[in-house]
This record gives sequence, structure tokens and C-alpha cells, in this order.
Amino acid sequence: MRVHELDIAGLKLENNVFLAPMAGYTNYPFRKMCRSLGAGLAFNEMVSAKALAFGSEESKRLLYTGGEESPKAMQLFGSVPVLMRAACESEELSKFDLIDINMGCPMPKIVRNGEGNALMEKPKLAEEIISECAKSGKRIAVKFRVGVKEGDRRAAEFAKLCEGAGACMITVHGRTRDKIYAGPVDYGQIEEAKAAVKIPVIANGGVWNDKDFRKMLDRTGADGVMIARAALYRPQVFAEITEREELSFAELFPVQLKETQELYGEHFACVFMRKMAAFYLKGRRGAAEWKRKLFAASSCEEVEKYAAEIFGNTEGTPVKTEK
Repeated sequence: MRVHELDIAGLKLENNVFLAPMAGYTNYPFRKMCRSLGAGLAFNEMVSAKALAFGSEESKRLLYTGGEESPKAMQLFGSVPVLMRAACESEELSKFDLIDINMGCPMPKIVRNGEGNALMEKPKLAEEIISECAKSGKRIAVKFRVGVKEGDRRAAEFAKLCEGAGACMITVHGRTRDKIYAGPVDYGQIEEAKAAVKIPVIANGGVWNDKDFRKMLDRTGADGVMIARAALYRPQVFAEITEREELSFAELFPVQLKETQELYGEHFACVFMRKMAAFYLKGRRGAAEWKRKLFAASSCEEVEKYAAEIFGNTEGTPVKTEK
């Protein structure tokens, strides 16, 4: 059975299909929607340990989670062990059941600061960070890549390092840093990481539909899958994989817009939901013209009006499920 319940150090999850943390996207209304469609766990956007130490209000905003959202998971990034542990022990993170340490982000501004995927090149520091965070008493997970550049084979070794330092789960993105989010997924290295440890291993990369999900688990033996970009284009991917009702965008969009506006205000909701509507338009006839109209919209009311016209029209090419 590919979709199944999962236990992470005593944390009982309904299923093994997760929404990845994505900066700028996985806010509460979006996570709530993905959970309603079947995601067994949904991560907050990544937050800087250093920013938390300085009392950043923006970071605190990113940590918002609704009372009914359970279990709660977030992603933390940083390169200073003492600050990472302090963040894990902070009041702001006390509500989270699982804290994931980002050691996979390939973005230059993160890597240049010695954070994200740069930590795979400093295994001793990475080990110290995980160990210090684990001392907080929180469940600690780690997300990393199979390597830094093409030809690297670091996944199994780094998986063992994470487990030895106290991680209770790892997520392996099957691409090297230089590939960013493109190119084939290295199923072999994810399989090697799975074989190297006893803790749950979640596979990430290239899963756009149920066929990809089944292929990922069959090829790697992973305990679950984490979905990122596919959820931005079609959050119904969770319903497809978990065999739930696939609600239409005509049903989903107004709710997401309303909840985003209520939580973050008119301006943020207008800008954010224009962007989300553009994702949801992928594969539809006349998408370019609709995007032009959407990005000219100056209010949530206008965005909602255009969305109703777009998603209320069932004719034309449906949203694609694959790249």
C-alpha cells in the first residue's frame, strides 16, 4: 500500500503525502487547502533562526498557524548552532510538532551565507546544528539534496550523519544543487539514503501526479513523498494521490482568496492571489490574456471576478497534471 499512515517519533500522521515548505507560498490558507485535499502534513514557509533571534515581526507572521491545524510543522534555516537551538526552544516555535532544518535550499543568497545546501559541504557544522537542535527536545527533521554538483554521491553518508546527530526524519531532494529544480531525479541516491538509516525517509523531486508518486516510492523504497511545485499548479494532486474528491478551482479559489484576505489584508491577498491564479491557469486556453487581466487587477474583488470567469468556464484545455 503506497499511501499509508506514518509515525515520526510518536507523531501520528494520517498519510505519507506531504506539502513541502516553499518560501512565499505555503502560508496558512494554502496549507489549509492542501490539507483538505489530502496532504498528511503541510510545512510553514522557512524561517531564519537569526531573524527570530532579532525579533523579526515578518518571521513571526510566517509562523502563523490556525488552531485546528494539526500536526504542525515548520522549516528553520541558519548556520549558527546556538541560534538554531535557541529558535527551537523559543516560544514562537513551541506550538510546532516537527521542526525541519533546511540543508537543501540552492538559492545563491542562502548558500553564500553558509546556509541551506552550503551545510552539506560542512558536515561537522551540519552535525553540530542538528545535535544542538535535537537537545531542545523537539522532533527534528532535515531536508537536504543528493549532492552539490553533478556526480556527487553524498545522500547515504549525509543521511547517516543526520540520524546519528538526532534527526527523527529526513527528506531527500533527488537533485544536486547545481540542477536547482530542473533535470532528472536521482532515484538511486534516495534509495541508498533509505537503506542507510532506520528513521523515516521522505522523497522529494519530480512528483506531479499519482503515477510519479508510485514511481518514486517503487524506485526508492521511501516512506513517503514531499510535493512542492506541483501543488502550486494543481493542489488537487493531493486528492488524486490519496483518492479524495478533487474539488475544482471554481470551488477552491474563492475560499482561499477570502481566507487570505481576512488573515493578511487586502493588498497582500490581491497580489498573492493574482500570482496563485496564474499558477492555476497553467494549461488553459487563453492563459496569457487572462494573466494580463489578473495582474492588472487592483483589488480582491477584481481578482475574484476574473477568477470566477476563468474557473467557472469548464470548456477548453484542462489544467495539466504533468510538466
